[in-house]
Amino acid sequence: MTTAKTPGPGQGPLDGVRVVELAGIGPGPFAAMLLADLGADVVRVDRPGGPGLGIDPAHDVTNRNKRSVVVDLKTPDGPARVLDLAERADILVEGYRPGVAERLGVGPEACHARNPRLVYGRMTGWGQDGPLADRAGHDVAYIALTGTLGMIGRPGEPPAFPANLLGDYAGGSLYLVVGVLAALHHARATGTGQVVDAAIVDGTAHLSAMIHGMLSAGGWQDRRAANLLDGGCPYYGTYETADGRHMAVGALEPQFYEEFLHLLDLDELAPARTDWTRWSELRERVAARFLSRTRDEWTAVFEGTDACVAPVLSLREAPHHPHLAARGTFTDHGGITQPAPAPRFSATPTAVRTGPALPGTGTQAVARDWGIPALMSDDRAPVGD
Repeated sequence: MTTAKTPGPGQGPLDGVRVVELAGIGPGPFAAMLLADLGADVVRVDRPGGPGLGIDPAHDVTNRNKRSVVVDLKTPDGPARVLDLAERADILVEGYRPGVAERLGVGPEACHARNPRLVYGRMTGWGQDGPLADRAGHDVAYIALTGTLGMIGRPGEPPAFPANLLGDYAGGSLYLVVGVLAALHHARATGTGQVVDAAIVDGTAHLSAMIHGMLSAGGWQDRRAANLLDGGCPYYGTYETADGRHMAVGALEPQFYEEFLHLLDLDELAPARTDWTRWSELRERVAARFLSRTRDEWTAVFEGTDACVAPVLSLREAPHHPHLAARGTFTDHGGITQPAPAPRFSATPTAVRTGPALPGTGTQAVARDWGIPALMSDDRAPVGD
């Protein structure tokens, strides 16, 4: 079991925290990457032959800042090797269906028998109990049942799917990280670990707390594109430009709305802001104006103003935006452009320290640093160190 220590330069506020990640795909690896970005020593336990994203593992940035060992949990000594790691860890993260870790011999009971202070983080879509707990699923189904998917998109059209960002990563990974860090604080105060049940359905539902309050108060209609923040409002949404690209508008407050209209030369529409009967007219006029110029031309018009308008950039364009470039929001490591660690810390800055951990390449170093010689007893030689 590790103890807190003063973080080293560029290591982040979790320097000294040890994390075991039982390899999977999606929200579990992303949560472990976030812990690693914050300075934790994350050891990813890969299984022979997978799993993966179906891309070259050297490009899987969700495995950056980690080290990898390969353990076959279906061999007689596989579970013992994971338990050796769990004994020395602060946090363990797994994303199996309920009961699988137990059947493999590395469930919470077995781990806590070796390390009572361990925080055992469980990442699933449906959670550890409930009628759907044993069923397969993916992000789109989880967010569908919580009501959040139904809020997104245009009326009369199918809901718009926000990649897998809303469920897997916002409702899943981020809640798992909050949960295990809160439980780690408790474990260090009391000496008692616990299980953190992070379900994507729970986290995604929690994200909609403000909107449920507005719904209860009569300030939100339970249908798509009928509200202030879901595209129903003509001064909060996106518009196509002459070159087929788009501008994003968020001119909610009166002073921003007035500046927005002034720059579009539509000052006469100022009264339409609070008159929803004129919103269709306002939307049509604004849409027609945006179609008269290209995205870059409109970007120049709104540059340096408080109209709350921004160009909609692609993934490849975003790193080159002057503001994001100045802040270093994206970084290049090993030839891969990727988001830099976030958030930022004044006393314990974070960094991309290493590229994606390739399966098995950390075995020697982990065996040495964690004091587990048995990790090296596998007949499969590590790729490197």
